[in-house]
Amino acid sequence: MTRDDGFDHRIEPFRTELLAYCYRMLGSAHDAEDLVQDTYLRAWRAREQYDDTRSSLRTWLYRIATNVCLTALQRRGGRPLPSGLVAPADPLGPLVRGEHAWLQPLPDSLLDNGDPAGTAIDHSTLRLAFASALQHLSARQRGALILREVLSFSAAETAEILGTTVVSVNSSLQRARTRLNGIDVGPERVTEPSTAEQRAWVERYMTAFAHADVEGLKRLLTEDVIMEMPPMLNWFAGRDNYGLFMDWVFEAAGKDWSLQRVTANGGQPGFAAYRRVDGRYELHTLQIFTVTAEGISRNSVFQDPAVFAAFGLADRVDA
Repeated sequence: MTRDDGFDHRIEPFRTELLAYCYRMLGSAHDAEDLVQDTYLRAWRAREQYDDTRSSLRTWLYRIATNVCLTALQRRGGRPLPSGLVAPADPLGPLVRGEHAWLQPLPDSLLDNGDPAGTAIDHSTLRLAFASALQHLSARQRGALILREVLSFSAAETAEILGTTVVSVNSSLQRARTRLNGIDVGPERVTEPSTAEQRAWVERYMTAFAHADVEGLKRLLTEDVIMEMPPMLNWFAGRDNYGLFMDWVFEAAGKDWSLQRVTANGGQPGFAAYRRVDGRYELHTLQIFTVTAEGISRNSVFQDPAVFAAFGLADRVDA
């Protein structure tokens, strides 16, 4: 088969959904992009071996992508968030940096590239809460759960993709379900208000943030809200602890901010926060919100240059 046979054209429509799959498996936008590139390179090299009488092109590509992801996970391991790794901290205690590879948000720009297949992606299974929960599973449990319950492959197709048996797939899936039930997170539990309602909550939060209005921020939070901020190990739970920490932030970083809206992980609203320094605004954090009908239930705050780069954020903006 040559390039004139249209192989590139046939496999290209699967790129966005494979990116979402690799992100779910690895928890890193950068890794996902690299692994999709590796998948396509391997598919091109093995194009003569593809037999459409044995499996669909989609199943064949997922098998290649899965092998790439499993190999990467052997080298790199999972990417937790602090709330899944350590106990909550004193909001006024010293910040402690953790030397871990942390879960990263996925810029929505990577899902909106004009690929028609992107419209079929279940965005609820890209949310940070679900992506974080997946990090508690073994690599093969993760693969079995995503392939069966997120992507709706049959048990036989999943066994083919994972290079194992249906019995093994069912066993891995059962273990994965049990583990997710233990942390009360699963694809069917990721519920949220409409996109417009989520944006409205975060718009009000941005207004309060821009005015350094801590009481205004607290009114927009659920009672059991969580704030975490990798690479710091510190994370806090509850409105009062959240408020104490934000008092400290505005005292330490100032009360003059410029905010830039972003979306991540299939529609989660957020913003990049720039603080005023010597007549300009310097990039401080990227904040991604989980919103429920009762208010903001989680703020995942990132201070990672790799995350900033993935979102195309400038280091500084003019006042």
